[in-house]
Amino acid sequence: MLMFPRIAVLLCALAMPIVAWFSQRGFFGPDNGTLSNQYQTLIVAAGYAFAIWGLIFLLDVLFGIWQVLPANAGDPLLRRIRPAAAAGFGLTAAWMIVFPMQLFWLALAVIWLDLACLLYCADVLSRNKRPSRGGARLLALLPLSLHAGWLSLAAFLNLAQVIVAYRLLPLDNMLGWSLVLLAAAGGLLLVYNRRMSGNLAFSLAAVWGLAAVYVKQSGNELSGAPTAAVVAIVIAGILAAQTIWLVARRR
Repeated sequence: MLMFPRIAVLLCALAMPIVAWFSQRGFFGPDNGTLSNQYQTLIVAAGYAFAIWGLIFLLDVLFGIWQVLPANAGDPLLRRIRPAAAAGFGLTAAWMIVFPMQLFWLALAVIWLDLACLLYCADVLSRNKRPSRGGARLLALLPLSLHAGWLSLAAFLNLAQVIVAYRLLPLDNMLGWSLVLLAAAGGLLLVYNRRMSGNLAFSLAAVWGLAAVYVKQSGNELSGAPTAAVVAIVIAGILAAQTIWLVARRR
């Protein structure tokens, strides 16, 4: 019984880079860059920022291999997060299939469920202060927190793209509702970073993304883009300052 969750985590971790390879080659439909250009928003990040997925996939696969080792089978902390981690990895792979197929509502539901799973993992690992045999807390915390931090921004980007794709809100002046989404993303990041007493990997992933939003929107010709760029970098600065303060206080 203990073996199934361990294998599920590993298989789902391996599925992500495999599905990403097929997705980027158009097996499921247009790649993410093409769709982002088709449905432009004021909170999309510069293209280079998405390279973080390579690091996320690598660390998640290493975590999947490490946690499946017999020595880590009975670790209570790993046993607690394995179902959510496997679900989160599987949902990330699923999103890379349904989004290129332009099943946007399904993709939106998938990414928010994905975020919930990985936020749970990062939160549990961060708030558990007891040392774990084999260093489970530290070795699991980095990959799952990085993944959760990036998804915390990506989920709102996905929401903005759904709004644009289905014209749910005005497209001639997107600034108002874009600022609401940025504020909501910032609120989520700050609340969870506070809960986790300053999670470095979580906040670094988000700051990376927010800085890339600033880069992209600074040169964007859409109405309101410069304002969105400034708001994004301000949120990044606040999150970075909060993390430094929380880590310093913790130490």
